Amino acid sequence: MNNKESDRLLEVVLAALDEMKGVDIRVVDVRELTSITDRMVIVSGTSTRHVKALAEHVVVQAKQHGCTPLGVEGETTAEWVLVDLADVVVHVMMPEIREFYALEKLWSVGGRNNASA
Repeated sequence: MNNKESDRLLEVVLAALDEMKGVDIRVVDVRELTSITDRMVIVSGTSTRHVKALAEHVVVQAKQHGCTPLGVEGETTAEWVLVDLADVVVHVMMPEIREFYALEKLWSVGGRNNASA
């Protein structure tokens, strides 16, 4: 996927999360830190039902825009659902899980890679 396609996919993901009222949406650019993905999107849901709905909506919207997820993990418990879209990996989390794992801090070197959506 080229940069333009990757940027468009990110826009689709962010719009889907916003449409479903995702809480505290953050984008972390990890291109200089890893080869597994370009950007990680981290968002909180207000309940496990909301977390699951957010992840499902991202999957539906990505597919409608020609991007089939490589995988979706965590739907059973829905405390942390990961949607792997190759260039964009989406982490939909309950607030307490998000706080515990602190992915934004883990993937941000000196805070320079952390960006708000």
